[in-house]
Amino acid sequence: MKLRSKILNLGILLVISISAFGQNNELQKHYRHISYNHVSPYIAFIGTHQIDKATAENTSHYVFKENEKGQLIEILNNHYHTEKTHPLASIGAYRTVINYKGNKEIRIFFDPNGKRVTNDRGVYKEVYYYDSKQFKNKLEFLDLEDQPMESNWKVAQYQWLKKKKLIIEKRFNLKGEFVNVSPYFAFGITGIELYKNGTPKAHYNLDENLKVKNNSVGVASYQDTFDAYGNHVKFSYHDTANALVMNQWNYAIGEKVYDDIGNQIGLRRYDETNALLMDVPTPSNIKTTLSDVATAKDSLAIKNRALGYLIGLQKLNPKLMDEVMNDSLNKVTIGYDRQTRKEYAKRTTHAQMIAFANSWNKGNNKFPFKPNNQVVILDIYNRMANVKLVSDNWVEYLHLMKLDGNWQIINLIWQHKDVGRYPKD
Repeated sequence: MKLRSKILNLGILLVISISAFGQNNELQKHYRHISYNHVSPYIAFIGTHQIDKATAENTSHYVFKENEKGQLIEILNNHYHTEKTHPLASIGAYRTVINYKGNKEIRIFFDPNGKRVTNDRGVYKEVYYYDSKQFKNKLEFLDLEDQPMESNWKVAQYQWLKKKKLIIEKRFNLKGEFVNVSPYFAFGITGIELYKNGTPKAHYNLDENLKVKNNSVGVASYQDTFDAYGNHVKFSYHDTANALVMNQWNYAIGEKVYDDIGNQIGLRRYDETNALLMDVPTPSNIKTTLSDVATAKDSLAIKNRALGYLIGLQKLNPKLMDEVMNDSLNKVTIGYDRQTRKEYAKRTTHAQMIAFANSWNKGNNKFPFKPNNQVVILDIYNRMANVKLVSDNWVEYLHLMKLDGNWQIINLIWQHKDVGRYPKD
């Protein structure tokens, strides 16, 4: 009987352990995306397009971890798609840890090695404060020493209060001075209207009496629409009469296009009359379009540019040298420092190359009477090219880039053709 009792108890413990393990697994949720937010850090992170763990192992995703109270305690950032995100809706750190102490919600950020890092707002710690009714009323930014710091938008503190259907927001720097909603958008005191699920519905520019007013370009609010999947599908700009108006970027409505798993694949912009201004795909690594094979025209241009550098030296042609060499030229060779007795990468600048083209071969004695210049294109990919250039004097590798339709030399490494000039390895 004792043996049977022990086995029964062991079975009960095993069932309890398995049950607890299953519950812990349920506290981890995987999402393809985080809901878009260009309004305020008041807006909570909301995962969209939930997937299972097996699917997540083979795709871009976020992991949300919750405690037994349903509070978010950690976000793992495994999202690697490159569509444009907003600093308020992105994380910028691999791991976000969230602790709850008294009336505070504390967020700190880590890289994959466990090192403390800043998030996409450029701060090391975010501390949210709640009042006795659990209303989120303040956010402070702290540095590694837990001292107040400013975000990359020069905000040190957000303050919120509830007024009817709006969340009123004010922002301050370290000096206690008032700060606009962002460096590029002139909204001062703002009012945030939310949908029932916590996503932003409208964002209003307010005066000191909390009345809606137009900003310097005539915009009083921008309004957001989300679809049933949590995709941010539309945003529009309005004046105090709620009429559509053009924003500072010369459009009134933006419509985003998504695929069936929440990746943004397009953007349309309209004016205040709903006339289409722009309809373009959204660049992303979700789906890549590979380059076509290089054209004969590009191949010829690349060869001419590579040779143009040598011809500029040989023929004393600084204008040609300037055309083929980009201003940001990085040209290096093997140098020797007699003091340290070490080799180093010796650099020549764009300006020096122009000077060389003016006078280096003024005696016409730096090259043979009939120079032997050979160009081999090693690779071309769209607007990048890799070239090997062999002359009577040097062997060189060139990187060229096509800028505004013209190929230019960006990087160049060279050494003397006569390897006897260098110490043997």
